[in-house]
Amino acid sequence: MAIAFTKYHGLGNDFILVDNRQQAEPCITPEQAVDWCDRHFGIGADGVIFALPGQDGTDYTMRIFNSDGSEPEMCGNGIRCLARFIADLEAAETGSPRPVYKIHTLAGLITPRLEADGQITVDMGLPRLLAGEIPTTLAAPEEKVVNLPLEVAGQTWQVTCVSMGNPHCITFVEDVATIPLAAIGPQFEHHPAFPKRINAEFIQVVRPDYLKMRVWERGAGITLACGTGACASLVAAVLNGKSDRRATVELPGGPLLIEWSEADRHLYMTGPAQKVFSGTAL
Repeated sequence: MAIAFTKYHGLGNDFILVDNRQQAEPCITPEQAVDWCDRHFGIGADGVIFALPGQDGTDYTMRIFNSDGSEPEMCGNGIRCLARFIADLEAAETGSPRPVYKIHTLAGLITPRLEADGQITVDMGLPRLLAGEIPTTLAAPEEKVVNLPLEVAGQTWQVTCVSMGNPHCITFVEDVATIPLAAIGPQFEHHPAFPKRINAEFIQVVRPDYLKMRVWERGAGITLACGTGACASLVAAVLNGKSDRRATVELPGGPLLIEWSEADRHLYMTGPAQKVFSGTAL
């Protein structure tokens, strides 16, 4: 059966978007998603995102299959791409897309807002800081994981862990360009201290309002950007006294503006989402 899709990217973190509103489950299998994401024999992407009917009063539901077939709880760049995709669908159908959407995800309610300048601001909710919430065995379940040692690749790294609905391990380094990400990323992801695996971010603090980041994403490997990782990294930087609560996080694909609000303690992420092309997959 032929399935229509549209490809979008958020700072080079690219996704295949599927209008799946006709049914409550994804219309392809994780194995098919792996084939679609193959950059040589398929469409090519970091993951496949499905726009499903809303649940519990939300407008839509988001599901994602990573390029390895695994299913993450949420994706920050992906939710911006989904918001742009939904707005494009609604514009074609009604001529008047809504500026704000309530999206049900496996990480909870996420609310993206389309800005007048074309950027998308997403209320990413509260960070989860306790070891049991991440989850990790680096500390007792009721304790925070801030600047604790982790042995990876024969080296001790000082790490801070944060969950944005999906798990992140953040390490501060002098120069992100020198990190052998392809070699050590998988060792972080599959470390026994992380029972659900982990996203690994390496952060260089340039100024309190400007961070550089490289990321190894759980289930996708090296990507050009990670929205939840940028949010988690700002939280980690604040917890370690290294940054302001509002900062630009520079990723290989471009910048995201991240704010950890003092008012409601939510994380707010602002960045782009761009359409690449549409097609039909067999």
